[in-house]
Amino acid sequence: MPHQPSTSLNIPGGDISRPGVSRTAAGSPRPARPTTDSLLRIAGRLQPRDYTIAHLLSEHRYLTTTQIASILFSSTRTCRNRLDTLRRIGFIDWFIPVLPDLSRLPVHWVPGPLSARYVALSRGERAPSLKAVKENQDSRLSAGHVRHNDGANQFGIDLLVYTRTHPQARLARWWSSTRISSKINHGARPDGHGVWTEGDRTVAYFLEHDTGTEPLGVLARKITAYRKVRAEGGPAWPVLFWLPTTTRETNLHKRLNGSARGMVLATAARDAAAEHGPAGPVWRLVGNGRRRLRLSELPGPVGAGDGVAYHPGPPEPADDPLYLLHTD
Repeated sequence: MPHQPSTSLNIPGGDISRPGVSRTAAGSPRPARPTTDSLLRIAGRLQPRDYTIAHLLSEHRYLTTTQIASILFSSTRTCRNRLDTLRRIGFIDWFIPVLPDLSRLPVHWVPGPLSARYVALSRGERAPSLKAVKENQDSRLSAGHVRHNDGANQFGIDLLVYTRTHPQARLARWWSSTRISSKINHGARPDGHGVWTEGDRTVAYFLEHDTGTEPLGVLARKITAYRKVRAEGGPAWPVLFWLPTTTRETNLHKRLNGSARGMVLATAARDAAAEHGPAGPVWRLVGNGRRRLRLSELPGPVGAGDGVAYHPGPPEPADDPLYLLHTD
């Protein structure tokens, strides 16, 4: 009898679907049946890095294999192996987004029953039921705008990648759009928020990730909500417009000319920032763009909040997305 090669248990290179894998209509592989429904029973198999993944997925809806590998692993292959193990024990889950033209994006990882349970209990909250976890997964799957969310998440990922080779840098807080929007209100809905430290300089920021599909007038009108936040005692943090091209950046500056009026607005183009990433000297201030600044050089003090309802205040130790991995 000819030798039959064994089927790999890992997600294949490129994170595409395996032939013959049964799928839901949305393109998600049917999850493997977990070997247990108890955190206690798998606790001995989990590491701080696994718990870190759980927190990241809970906060940011979903992340790709490449994103997780770039900040937590030494190789993508090792990352795939570990993520697949975590999926098989019911800790996390995955789906493959299918676009309207029926093309597929890479595998996206989402909280599974046990990681959702762990995160809730670690926050002192009631653990969600299996039904609630599944409904939450479905909401992430059908929410749309996956590419936009991937891009917004990549901004934080790029900063964390930078810290791996620059020990003087740290992303002390990285919040999702949902978290920061609930803190500042007034209709402002940033695509993310972070507190970035490099050397002796620290800046907090609001992120507006632009894919190039919205009219520039729509981007400009977003400033109104941030102005209301500041008028009510909220944070005076810079609003970062992270744009796809230098041409679009130039046109946005023309649109915003004279409209900053006390606001700190900064722009950068991804096509010109590939070498340095968002941490580097790529930011141009609206109204004063004579030279490009590093992210840490932007004027954006964290501030104490002074008890104001619309100011999140300084970061707590647990706001660090990698705090479970710090030994100090």
